[in-house]
This record gives sequence, C-alpha cells and structure tokens, in this order.
Amino acid sequence: MVSAPMHVPRGGISGLKDSCVLNFGKMSVPGSYQAAAGPSSVPTAPPSYEETVAVNSYYPTPPAPTPGPNTGLMTGPDGKGMNPPAYYTQPVPVPNANAIAVQTVYVQQPVSFYDRPVQMCCPSCNKMIVTQLSYNAGALTWLSCGSLCLLGCIAGCCFIPFCVDALQDVDHHCPNCKALLGTYKRL
Repeated sequence: MVSAPMHVPRGGISGLKDSCVLNFGKMSVPGSYQAAAGPSSVPTAPPSYEETVAVNSYYPTPPAPTPGPNTGLMTGPDGKGMNPPAYYTQPVPVPNANAIAVQTVYVQQPVSFYDRPVQMCCPSCNKMIVTQLSYNAGALTWLSCGSLCLLGCIAGCCFIPFCVDALQDVDHHCPNCKALLGTYKRL
C-alpha cells in the first residue's frame, strides 16, 4: 500500500499553528526556528579569552605607578619597581590618667566545721593550716547534766557530761595566729 502525502491547511488537525505536510511516519513543520542553510549558520570556533573578557572593558584601569621619589617605589637591578622594606616598631603605650588597677580576689569555699580538725586556709594569716580544737560546755552538756540530776545522780555523777568531749561544743582555732575560725555546736 502506497501512501500519498497529505496537505493540512492552517488551523486544521489538533490546532497546529502552521501548515504541515503529513507523511505517514514523517512530519515536517516549516517555521522560523529552523536553521537556514548556508555556511553562516555553524560557528567556526568559540570566542577567544580576550573577546570574552572584553565584555567588561568599559571599566577604566588605573595607570601603574612609576618609580620615583614621590611614589615610594625604587627601581631594582632588573629595572622593575620594588617596594622598600617595611620596618615596623611597636607603639609606645601612653600613660592613662584613668588607669584601672586590677586586684585578684580569691573566694574561699565555706568550711563546714565538725568535731574533727579541718585543713583550711586561715583568713587571718592567709596560711594553710590544720585547726586546733578546744572543747567548751554547750547546750547538750547542760541538758545531759540536768537529766542526770532528775534521775537521782545528785552526788556528783551529774557533772560527768562536762568531762566527756563528745557532749561538748568544739571551737576551731588557728595554730599560728590563735584566731577563732569557727564553732561546732552539738545541739
């Protein structure tokens, strides 16, 4: 079976924009987007680097400085300009009338005193020490004495709590300056 080409007028089948020549299996649409035949349609080589960079050539370039006494450039042995060596000095500090003195303050953690010696830094003499203990009658000593009296120990046995260190308050002293550092109260 031989098919003949068929010409479809403009605006015919399925909204084609231009007139088409339909062949079975082939379709060609003439239009302005097709390349024209001839040697000018194919470029011979890409543009050179200078042509590509020359797009921004409308910016003026500053002239290069010439060696001389007013520019600071010296001429080297090969005739090219070179900069003189730079010598930097540290600026001298200017004395300030509003100078702020910095003082370092060491804050000591609070010390918990118990019935045992404590190693600490004495706030009076600023030395590292181990505290000395002294025992004094406190509230627990007097309550123990009173309760022994009520139980019938009035013949002198009620004074035993004043001889027992475990029932008395404890004072902590510095062995160097003898300052009272703290007290442990049992009750």
